Amino acid sequence: MKLAEILKDIKVLALEADGGAEISGISYDSRKTKPGDMFIAISGFESDGYNYIPAAVKNGACVILCDRAPNVEIPYVLVDNCRYALAIASRNYFGNPAGGMCVIGVTGTNGKTTSTYLMKHLLEEKLHAKVGLVGTNGNMIGDELIHTERTTPESFELHQLFREMADAGCTHVVMEVSSHSLVLDRVAGINFKVGAFTNLTQDHLDFHHTMEEYAKAKSRLFEHCDCGCINLDDEWYDIIMENAGCRLLTYTAGGKDADLAASNICLSASGVEFLAAFGGAITRVKLAIPGKFSVYNALNVMSMGLALGLSLEDCADAMSDAKGVKGRMEVVPADSDCTIIIDYAHTPDALENALRALRNDADGRLVVLFGCGGDRDRTKRPIMGGIAADNADFVIVTSDNPRTEDPETIVKEIAAGLENKATPYKVICDREEAIKWAIDNHRPDDVILLAGKGHEDYQVVGHEKHHMDEREIIAEHIEKRNR
Repeated sequence: MKLAEILKDIKVLALEADGGAEISGISYDSRKTKPGDMFIAISGFESDGYNYIPAAVKNGACVILCDRAPNVEIPYVLVDNCRYALAIASRNYFGNPAGGMCVIGVTGTNGKTTSTYLMKHLLEEKLHAKVGLVGTNGNMIGDELIHTERTTPESFELHQLFREMADAGCTHVVMEVSSHSLVLDRVAGINFKVGAFTNLTQDHLDFHHTMEEYAKAKSRLFEHCDCGCINLDDEWYDIIMENAGCRLLTYTAGGKDADLAASNICLSASGVEFLAAFGGAITRVKLAIPGKFSVYNALNVMSMGLALGLSLEDCADAMSDAKGVKGRMEVVPADSDCTIIIDYAHTPDALENALRALRNDADGRLVVLFGCGGDRDRTKRPIMGGIAADNADFVIVTSDNPRTEDPETIVKEIAAGLENKATPYKVICDREEAIKWAIDNHRPDDVILLAGKGHEDYQVVGHEKHHMDEREIIAEHIEKRNR
């Protein structure tokens, strides 16, 4: 592809290169740069891509896209925002595959993964569509699961994935859109047919610093949508809606004046049931995933379906036979007299919601085991300790991806929130040992919630991932006990 074609819709400050030059590829990692590539010098969290221009040139880069003149002799393109340019260049390079598909984006702190899986199910069942999915649990092309490292991939990999989806016959894409991806322009240049907002609770303040900035980051999705579906019950909805440049469809389970409203809500261990009203129509909705948050997830998905022109009845019908999602209130098969549940809850709000959802399901004690990630928002640690104490009968504090922090320091900061509470707790830093201890010391009919890891089958220590699947630990330990 010619350089000028790749640069379409990018504001170029200076073109010190031949626009007619053939470019064989795009790279933003000098280690992956190949002969004939255009190297884009983006700034990362730990290093500046500008410093790797000589390495990229050595590996064969024929032109550099950068925000200041390179320090080596090489044709270059000067722009003011390399991350934005990477997104647009990647879109152009892969032939804008997203432009030929219906792209649906879901943002918010909690509920994104469940919402995207439920939406995929809705589209497949009611439109018989082939659907691509981009998210935390992995990416999917139809039924094919593809591993991912990020909730929202870097823009080059994202458009590459879109190309694969389009070539495989996908007509729709449902994707989680993280706040990082919005701020860092990973989704720049994508038109979302529908965007949805689930909720906003404390998370990622190491990156956004304040809840107001976090909310504004989420709101950026609605600058690029044809229709936005908004949870009117969330306290941050006004900031989310403030700069929306699209029509809005609101939903509520709290009695507010919204387009889609839930009433007569029934919660049970087997799921949720409620009446949904939209535009004069009323229908009953059932979803076999317990917890009040499941009402909101269902409303979120139904609002997206309505925005696409589906009927209220079709949306409700799809919810009735929808399955759960790995790592989201997942009941682990165990030959034991206790119930063990794995959930991704790793924020204060998500942990509280999960515990409240299970509160009435426990004939014995409600036991929660959790930790907090290292190199992330430290302020939420004692808050989550307090939430665990207020909503569980016994708390086990342990590790969850300590990364470069000392695990002992993390658990102490969590335990600070438990110290003045009456709820008994135990600290076991090694997560595998903590899980085994929970199983060994359970009482009949206990419900044990393992919170934080969810779908993850690893533990990040330092900069390395170590295999650790909680399902395997549970199965092996219970088998050993039963022998």
